[in-house]
Formats: sequence, structure tokens, C-alpha cells
Amino acid sequence: METAPAARAGERHATGARRVGYLFAVGANLVILLLIHAWPGWEAVPFLTARTVEVLPAVDAAIVVGLVADLVYVVADPPRLRALGDIVVTAVGLVAIATVWGVFPFAFPGHTFDWELLVRILLVVAAVGSGIGIIVALVRLVDGTR
Repeated sequence: METAPAARAGERHATGARRVGYLFAVGANLVILLLIHAWPGWEAVPFLTARTVEVLPAVDAAIVVGLVADLVYVVADPPRLRALGDIVVTAVGLVAIATVWGVFPFAFPGHTFDWELLVRILLVVAAVGSGIGIIVALVRLVDGTR
């Protein structure tokens, strides 16, 4: 059975929209790398300590892997490739989360609010969400759904 022209046009529109989204994600990741390493630099953030340099390789890796995945998706984004990319990107992000947890390059002196507790809770939420995301992507990889 032949696909109707309107359906094919809708598919092309959806594919084009996804590609534009991937390009925006690439741009956002490049801006984040620029903000961290060039201007204003991570040193400009008052609650980051000198230990931040210990987590930068893991954080950079997570950003760069996401950037590369988005560049690949601009060219082709079939469901299984996308699922595999999501697994890799999320796993590298999980390593970055664990690194940040272990080093904990934050200081919040002089605050009555327990910012350290809040950041630790957010890191746990991010890690749990990453674990769930990996499981979901594994299912998508097996069944081929978007």
C-alpha cells in the first residue's frame, strides 16, 4: 500500500523539525562549553570551589558526547540509533553525576538554607532519572520504537 502524499509530507516536516532541534542542542552544548571554559569561565560562579577542575573532564565528556550524538542525529535518527545514542549519552552523564557527587565542588558559606542538602537531593534525582532513562532506552533499542 502506498503512503499518501500528505502523510509523507508530515513525516518530512517531523524529520526536519527534529533536525532543527538537534542543531539547537548542538548550539546549546557549544555555548555551555564556552561559558565553562572561556567566558566567563566556571571560576566566575561563586559557589564553585577550586575542586571543580576535578569534575570538569567528566562534565565535559557528558557535554561532548551529547553534542556528537546530536550531530549524528542531524544526519540520521532512526529509532534504534536514537535509543543507542540515548543510552551512551545518559550513561556518560551518570558518570558525571557520580563524579560531582564524589568530589562535591560546591561551597555555600554564610547561608542559613541547607544548599548542600538540596544539591545532593538533586544529584540523587538526576541519577535515578538517568537510570530510568537508560532502562527506557534499552527497551526502545530492543523494540525499535521512538
